[in-house]
Amino acid sequence: MSMNAVSSTLREVIGLDDRLPRLADATVIMIDFQNTYLRGVMAVDGAAKALAAGARLLTAARESGRPVVHIVNDGGPDTPYDIRAEIGAISDPVAPQAGEPVVVKQFPNAFHGTDLEQTLKELGAGQELVLAGFMTHMCVSYTAQGAFDLGYRPTVVAEATATRSLPNPLGGALASAALQNAALTTIADLFGVVAPTVDDILP
Repeated sequence: MSMNAVSSTLREVIGLDDRLPRLADATVIMIDFQNTYLRGVMAVDGAAKALAAGARLLTAARESGRPVVHIVNDGGPDTPYDIRAEIGAISDPVAPQAGEPVVVKQFPNAFHGTDLEQTLKELGAGQELVLAGFMTHMCVSYTAQGAFDLGYRPTVVAEATATRSLPNPLGGALASAALQNAALTTIADLFGVVAPTVDDILP
């Protein structure tokens, strides 16, 4: 294979279904849509656009009567992830409504050490999960992997995710757009399907 050749994905090699789901058949998981990522030390690039897309996804799920689960990361007092403070709260445009479960996590994989799997069972969730939130390369990716490992079929809505630029351990920096693309590509290689926009999973 030449250096410029594009490989088949692992999903293609092992025969996994890459068709996009319909929102009407899915459960939505809103991951870490916290004020943490809108400003300050953890602000991500494109946060406002991703938040607006997340709000559209949430509205569509509610209008379709689909289950929604909200995830928050609790880093403890005096951190950007303090869920008891305004900085760590879920942002107003995607704030939970009465009856929508909120799962608190402390690891990137929202299934690890939480009751998320039990919550999904109680909601009657099937295999189809639609994921959105922050950050693409971290909690979105690891939750997609966790879902895959448990036998779910996760779909990540790309426009409703975002991340930040980071130092490159091999030198220089990795721009947020490159990291965003790399994270989505990693997910699509095995763990799940990537929907470019919210509209792509609507009827």
